[in-house]
Amino acid sequence: MADRVTYSGYLRLGQLLAAQQPRSGEHDEMLFIVVHQIYELWFKQLLHEFGKLQAELESGSTTHAMRTLRRALAILKIVVAQLDVLETMTPTQFTRFRDMLGTSSGFESAQFRQLEAVLGRRDPVMVAVYDQDSPEREAIVAAMSRPSVFDSFVRYLAGQGYHVPAEIAGRDVRQPLEPSEPVQQVLKQVYDDDTDATAVCELLVDLDEGMQEWRYHHVKMVERTIGGRRGTGGSAGATYLRTTLGQPTFPDLWAVRSMG
Repeated sequence: MADRVTYSGYLRLGQLLAAQQPRSGEHDEMLFIVVHQIYELWFKQLLHEFGKLQAELESGSTTHAMRTLRRALAILKIVVAQLDVLETMTPTQFTRFRDMLGTSSGFESAQFRQLEAVLGRRDPVMVAVYDQDSPEREAIVAAMSRPSVFDSFVRYLAGQGYHVPAEIAGRDVRQPLEPSEPVQQVLKQVYDDDTDATAVCELLVDLDEGMQEWRYHHVKMVERTIGGRRGTGGSAGATYLRTTLGQPTFPDLWAVRSMG
């Protein structure tokens, strides 16, 4: 007879609730740990959803792709809102346990780096902090070697009957996404047609905007907590994070808005 499935057993609550191990006696360290662990869970779910999204786009399943995009957007809203919880901690409260973090840093989040790769970022800096043969490095390199969400979207448009140049549809996906005038011309036609494909475009713009919103709020949270000081692990903190602002994930979807 199969073991009885319980709420606690199914969710592995014993392991989950034992995973918070503060290194100091400071009250606020628990909040810091819980929020960041929740981030990693949401990053895992986003990677799960983006994998499904790409499969749906490449199979031409517009309705299901839109549903998956809406779910990803709802998750992103929660991810951004969680920063409000961290901002209830004052700089002094953080300083009291900051040294306990050692050299660890949010820059080491391999799942966030995978998310960036899935969305099109191709940058050797993304793997610089990981050991050569580490699972984290291998996962990020693998993600940078696969088609991005936008690559799948371009293939989706080709499947919808739009003339996507062969050099675009078959590009080397290991290279960074660059603005492309031919792609923008295709997108202009998509917007002129005003079909479900246009709605997919707009959901991708929402996704892009959501990622930019996350980056902005993250910078402000870091500035609010540590000001201009260096981050944990010797990172440049807010100084580096500010350089990531205003960089669109899907530049062609923004460029098409300036076309007549």
